[in-house]
Amino acid sequence: MSHLWIDPNRCESLAILVESVASVLLTQNSAPICLEVDIASSLKLPANPNQTVDLIRTMVMQAVAEMQQGGELTITAVDGPNGIELEIADTGRAVELRETRIPFAVAAVGARIRWQNCPQGGAAATIVFRPQQGAARIAA
Repeated sequence: MSHLWIDPNRCESLAILVESVASVLLTQNSAPICLEVDIASSLKLPANPNQTVDLIRTMVMQAVAEMQQGGELTITAVDGPNGIELEIADTGRAVELRETRIPFAVAAVGARIRWQNCPQGGAAATIVFRPQQGAARIAA
C-alpha cells in the first residue's frame, strides 16, 4: 500500500486527494509520466475517503500499467447533473486492446464507470458518483 502525504479522513477536497494519491504512485514508477490534474479545489469528496483513495489508486495503477514507456495522465472532475464525474485519461493503448478491470471500490461507493477511447490516443475511464452520496456525506 502506498503511503499518502495526507490523511484521507481529514481531506475534504477531491483535487487534493487525487493529487496526493497519483503523485505517490508516479514517483514510485520508473517510466516518465506527466500528470495533469484539473479539478476545482472546492469540489468535495463524493464518497467515503478511504474507498475513494482505493478507487483512485486502482484506476491510476491501471493507467500507469498501460504506459510502460511513459506518457501523460490527465485527471479531471466536474460536478454535473448526474453527480460528480471523475475522469482518468492516459496515453496508453485503446480500450479494445487493454484489460479494463472494474475495481471493487466502484461498487463499494455506488458509482458507475464507463470506458472510452481518447481522440488523441489512449483511453479514459469516467467514474460517475451518484449525487445523493455527496449529500449523504455532508449530512453525516
